Amino acid sequence: MGLAKDKKPHLDSGTVTSVLKRVIAENGRDHVKGYAFAIFCLVVVAATTAFTAWIMEAVVNEAFANQRADIVWLICGAIFVAFVLRGLATYGQSVTLSKIGNNIVARYQRRLYSHLMGLSVGFFSEARSAHLAAQISQNVNGVRDVLNLTVTSTARDLLTLIALIGVMISKDPILSLIVFIVAPPLILALRYVSRRLRSATRESVELNSHVLGAMQETIQGIAIVKAFTMEKELGNKVEKLISQAENRANRIARLTERTAPLTETFAGFAISSVLAYAAFRSIYDGVPPGAFFAFVTALLMAYDPARRLAKLQVHLERAVVNARMIYALLDLQPQQREKPGARDLVVTEARIEFRGVSFAYASGDLVLRGVDLVADGGRTTALVGPSGAGKSTIINLIPRFYDPSEGCILIDGQDITDVTKMSLRQHIAYVSQQPYLFEGTIRDNIRYGRPEATDAEVEEAARLAFAHDFILAQPFGYETPVGENGVTLSGGQRQRLSIARALVRNAPILLLDEATSALDNESEAAVQKALETAMSGRTVIVIAHRLSTVVNADKIIVMHEGRAVEEGTHETLAQREDGLYARLNNLQSPDTSP
Repeated sequence: MGLAKDKKPHLDSGTVTSVLKRVIAENGRDHVKGYAFAIFCLVVVAATTAFTAWIMEAVVNEAFANQRADIVWLICGAIFVAFVLRGLATYGQSVTLSKIGNNIVARYQRRLYSHLMGLSVGFFSEARSAHLAAQISQNVNGVRDVLNLTVTSTARDLLTLIALIGVMISKDPILSLIVFIVAPPLILALRYVSRRLRSATRESVELNSHVLGAMQETIQGIAIVKAFTMEKELGNKVEKLISQAENRANRIARLTERTAPLTETFAGFAISSVLAYAAFRSIYDGVPPGAFFAFVTALLMAYDPARRLAKLQVHLERAVVNARMIYALLDLQPQQREKPGARDLVVTEARIEFRGVSFAYASGDLVLRGVDLVADGGRTTALVGPSGAGKSTIINLIPRFYDPSEGCILIDGQDITDVTKMSLRQHIAYVSQQPYLFEGTIRDNIRYGRPEATDAEVEEAARLAFAHDFILAQPFGYETPVGENGVTLSGGQRQRLSIARALVRNAPILLLDEATSALDNESEAAVQKALETAMSGRTVIVIAHRLSTVVNADKIIVMHEGRAVEEGTHETLAQREDGLYARLNNLQSPDTSP
């Protein structure tokens, strides 16, 4: 049975074409009508733009050369209609593509959240949360940009350019040939820039995520930062990261804007050559100027779409880098998959059994070594022992935060790997040694234990956790916002709220990982009484460093170096003079007198 380490794919998951195909395959069908309408609008934009250039010959020849007033009104009306149509079409395609893009971003945010929730705890233990959040926030727009850039560039810029080139060729093929002579060198130069930009963009995204991550960590740990006067050290660290990100961003700017002198040089050469050729033809051959003006108008109008198309690969490379990093997360394969045909857990006695369980975290030695233990149903089993003995690991294996590398864990004779994780965890209430509260009110945080719980049940759980009185003392009682991770509450208050959250769940199995570690002596005594009531009729596994909290446990299991070395009640274990529990008890004897 493998450890809960999710498999990571290779980050560089394909070329621009392969990423584009995947984006279209995942999103194209759902937005066919929207994209069809946007493309129609873009075709209108391209057609009206080309029409404006084409009609310039008639404007010059009929209005200025032939001076036909009757034709002028018709020409001006046609130009006005063309501009109105282009404005409406531009508005239509812009709004449509924005709505589609926003929907795509929202869809991938939902997918990412759902996918991340399906990954194992082991993945989040290795990944820095601040780095992960920053990476997601920066890159999720990449998928939208890949599609929008492709659609707008193909339907608007490419069609506009083709239409204007058609106008140019129809007006003067020789002038058109001059323009195209210098195009191949420009294309080759832009491809070279795009290749260099790809690696620079990936490095920039990584560096920016490190910057945001470092800032977030500093904010979250501001009390420690100030207490240990770490401002200078962390400031130097962040300054170094910011400087690296700035340098990388400057390099991207240089590479991106390098297209400007290339395209401007191309445009300058093409336009000056065209003007020289047309001027000499008009001076020496007497050619009417209408076709020339139409050609120049088409050439000038073609400059913007040509410039955007020239930058397309550069911008597309940046968007694809972002999209690749999102797909790298989405392509992570969860190790802890449900077995085919996994059934729901059926709990009767809630008896928990470990059979030959060994476990090691991804980057370390064995933490558990062939552990055999039984937590009887409806009784309290305490785990004690020195730090690093494997007590918290046992707690983490029961809800399948991780899977053992050897052995199995049974609940009422059912291997927990054969049942669904959802049904398993629905029968477990969990209180960690580090209480965590979510954004919202006190009532919301307690109700997370069981969303369908009534207000009366929430308040009863708070009373059992001896939290009711301090809650009523808050400015808005149960409706008081707790702030980020309960920053407005003391450590003991946060822990009692997390205990209330576990109690309102009303689950047959209760896991307490040093649940009273953050409480003062008075609060601990009160909560211990509440827990004794809450433990009645439940299977409870409790970890405690202070033996005074577990002297009344039905069974005490002593852990040492990843093994269960002793088992019994407080009285029997304390009488073994050569036992580890007896030594621990003697060290804490003022606290453990019966």
